[in-house]
Amino acid sequence: MTRTYIDVHVLQTVPPSNLNRDDTGSPKTAFFGGVRRARVSSQAWKRAARKAFADQLDPSSLGVRSRRVVELIADEIHRIDPSVDGSRSTTLAEQVLGKVGVKLKAARAKPEAPKESEFLYFLSRRQIENLAEAALAAGDEGNYATDVKKLADREHSVDIALFGRMVADQTDLNVDAACQVAHALSVHAVEDESDYFTAVDDHKAADEEEDAGAGMIGTVEFNSSTLYRYATIDLGCLARNLGDRDAVRRAVEVFLDSFVTSMPTGKQNTFANRTLPDAILVQVRDDQPVSYVGAFEEAIVSADGRVRKAVQRMASHAGELAAAYGLQPVATFVAGPAAHGLAELGERCPWPDVLPAVGELVASRLTAEGAAVVA
Repeated sequence: MTRTYIDVHVLQTVPPSNLNRDDTGSPKTAFFGGVRRARVSSQAWKRAARKAFADQLDPSSLGVRSRRVVELIADEIHRIDPSVDGSRSTTLAEQVLGKVGVKLKAARAKPEAPKESEFLYFLSRRQIENLAEAALAAGDEGNYATDVKKLADREHSVDIALFGRMVADQTDLNVDAACQVAHALSVHAVEDESDYFTAVDDHKAADEEEDAGAGMIGTVEFNSSTLYRYATIDLGCLARNLGDRDAVRRAVEVFLDSFVTSMPTGKQNTFANRTLPDAILVQVRDDQPVSYVGAFEEAIVSADGRVRKAVQRMASHAGELAAAYGLQPVATFVAGPAAHGLAELGERCPWPDVLPAVGELVASRLTAEGAAVVA
């Protein structure tokens, strides 16, 4: 299959917020270009995108990441055959997971509950179903007619195919991630601020003999920023993971939409900070993935807004890299209310029109050359 990478670059302004906090409750930050920047970890935005997948994909296309794999498979065994009671379904689930090589231990919170895996285990819904069916077919004697381990390593879900799976003690079950997501960084320097808040005790406030003090006081840290966000998909890797052309195209479209429009929910109720991107640039490449974060190594300093300057910086940097290295995208798609500054890179169109256009290009590049990879 022709080598293909799909890069997505996003500029997004976020008002006072705490999208992704560290162990002390402070917004995550990073030093870049000699100054402190606001940061949202790649894990936080991948989690937000994964949750958004559920709005567009059937549950059978998604996976479950949990230590409670015995419970997941036992529940599926009982669903397939309601005559199998809870105790027996748990025994069958433990048996089939043992054949896969999953190490189990007593549940941490409830020792009487079904055993748990030592590590978080990421399984697709189809893998859970296939393992449950194999356990039922093998019965109490454990007469397995097939290599059960293979059932845990095929029919991957979209989220496993995109974000990968690591099984520390069984590397042959690892799945290479087809998608890489960068930590989002502000295009300018930031300083965290603190919001001092009080909560009133309503009943106490109505008592004339009580003092007027608050029921509680506290502080929450926040910052505001214009973020540069970047992700890339290796189409060849995604095709190998999913093995079906239609599934690959759908996965690309759903990921792009979910990544662009989702947002981590940290302190969402406190700040109501939900926004949509100001500018989106999608480039399909046949050379290599290219992040444009270097456009913002020198922090933007401005008293009259940063979005317009950030868009100009990104357009200029993209052009300079193309000229310096001779790298030219196969196709470029531009969207967003502030994306007019990217006109030199590609024609701007509504975001809902970008998705099928990228999907069509993806389909055209999944050619007969990749027949051994995709069915």
